[in-house]
Amino acid sequence: MSGRIAVVGAGMAAARLAQQLAERGRGDDVTLYGAEPHRPYNRTLLADVLTGRLDAAAVALPSGAPGTAVRTGCEVVALDVRSRTLTLAGGGQSGWDELVLATGANPVLPPIRGLRTADGGLKAGVHAFRSLADCARLAEDAARATRAVVIGGGVLGVSAARALAAVGLPTEIVHQAPHLIERHLDEGAGGALRGALEALGVHTYPGNRARALDGDLRVTGVRLATGYVLDADLVVLACGVRPRTGLAHTAGIPVRDGVVVDDRLATGAPHVFAIGDCAEHDGVTHGLAGPAWDQADVLAARLCGAGPDTVYRGSRPLVRLTAGPLEYAAFGETGEADGTDVLRIADATRGPYGSYKKLVLRGDRLVGGILLGDLTTVGDLTRAYERDEALPEDPLHLLTTEGAA
Repeated sequence: MSGRIAVVGAGMAAARLAQQLAERGRGDDVTLYGAEPHRPYNRTLLADVLTGRLDAAAVALPSGAPGTAVRTGCEVVALDVRSRTLTLAGGGQSGWDELVLATGANPVLPPIRGLRTADGGLKAGVHAFRSLADCARLAEDAARATRAVVIGGGVLGVSAARALAAVGLPTEIVHQAPHLIERHLDEGAGGALRGALEALGVHTYPGNRARALDGDLRVTGVRLATGYVLDADLVVLACGVRPRTGLAHTAGIPVRDGVVVDDRLATGAPHVFAIGDCAEHDGVTHGLAGPAWDQADVLAARLCGAGPDTVYRGSRPLVRLTAGPLEYAAFGETGEADGTDVLRIADATRGPYGSYKKLVLRGDRLVGGILLGDLTTVGDLTRAYERDEALPEDPLHLLTTEGAA
């Protein structure tokens, strides 16, 4: 393929695609259109920016060749698949030969009373946590706050709560599910994580729902469905994300939860592709960096002609958090379904907060695992998982510090 490649979005998926295209000699044909004022950066490191351990420059991502155009602060408001043009905020237009939608996702705002002011904005002291701009506003507010509540105990919520506690702010998590990070951790790991957070000064309320925010001009507390009120003058919303599909939908491109793509990452419109958080492949939207990069690699090979038969068959993502002394990783099937065997080791004496390790096996194959508090063997485990190779007769050594063979 040849011609102009326009990428709508300048996030992690777009940056990876631009870099892969540049390595294959097509970087000068690429333009990234980003609504944010920043060049591409690593969103998974926002908590480290919040604590001050990293600055904005440290989380920047490479984004193509010297000739790759990155148009920051340049929002695309419409696209026409027939004329192959983009309409930009302000009324300008730009053409393309191949279009890649990498529009990412928006944070989900929970349906709770008192979230917004009369003009529709978020109440003072209430923050989403998705961008560098969110991070800057949150850091400024946290410096003046006295107590924080994070609504949502998934990966982002735990990361945000740990960061707020690290800057000295008493912090609590309200989570509707029975245990933390229930999409990736089992009950045992969720309980161990809760204990580790408590030791770090983060109190958690699993199995609870935030019903309303108290306060008139500024939030003063979070009212739970039980009627109990948590005092807070800072609230972080970490209730997941929703694929950003408005552009595609308006242009007539098929959308379900995300922009629907096939194994070529092609949409229902000619010369239009989608990758990353906005893309739905085989009924799945991932919302994780690993699958976004997998998709970018496949699409780069196809667009460059280096791998015209390369296809995307799905990803085996690893979810990982390293926040000071708190570490965990999870991959694959972490439940205990029929036909699987489980190896589990829990050691309350290991490290400052104990450790929890679990492997899920189907026959002689590793199909999932959880590590909390001790990630020494995570590299060996994930390689065994990704290769889908037969394990030794006694796989227990995969959980020991010696690692896999």
